[in-house]
Amino acid sequence: MLNKYARAFFTRVLTPFAAFLLRRGVSPDAVTLIGTAGVMAGALVFFPRGEFFWGTIVITLFVFSDLVDGNMARQAGVSSRWGAFLDSTLDRVADAGIFGGLALWYAGDGNDNVLCAVSIFCLASGQVVSYTKARGEAIGLPVAVNGLVERAERLVITLVAAGVAGLHTFGLPGVEILLPIALWVVAVGSLVTLGQRVVTVRRESAEADAATGNGAAS
Repeated sequence: MLNKYARAFFTRVLTPFAAFLLRRGVSPDAVTLIGTAGVMAGALVFFPRGEFFWGTIVITLFVFSDLVDGNMARQAGVSSRWGAFLDSTLDRVADAGIFGGLALWYAGDGNDNVLCAVSIFCLASGQVVSYTKARGEAIGLPVAVNGLVERAERLVITLVAAGVAGLHTFGLPGVEILLPIALWVVAVGSLVTLGQRVVTVRRESAEADAATGNGAAS
């Protein structure tokens, strides 16, 4: 749901910036690579040290590259299968960096094995949620379902909670509890979304098989 409305809004906002980069000779692929590197740096440098506020600021600055690169490709008329593949692949890398950085914090100074496991589950379930749709589409199914918690929801919930929780280091009391809550919400939501997509693929594959069988019989 967030992906549908937020993407349209930020696409309009970032269109002038995308045009500016094109005029400077920057390629969409370069923006994709730089954006992913920035997200990884923010997540793996700041999060394992518990610096959630500054880590979130860095990640947020670079995460919008996911919208800018596609906007640039459309404006330049160079949209390609390779660009779509690279963008989708590096999205998974960036997501792994974010939840991996949180897992490293809880495995180290955060000293909470349960939340470390939840962070790893968020990482893995996010990858599998994306894979189910990609695999379903690869075998010719529409996978006509979005699900409760998609990538946009996972990122917004986690990063907002991490950023606010990071204000604890500036003396704001009680906010550190928001990050564990957010991780549990993302974990449960991802599990529900995975179930929704699996059920949808099962239904669509049964319908497709039945249609093929009926066609053969007639």
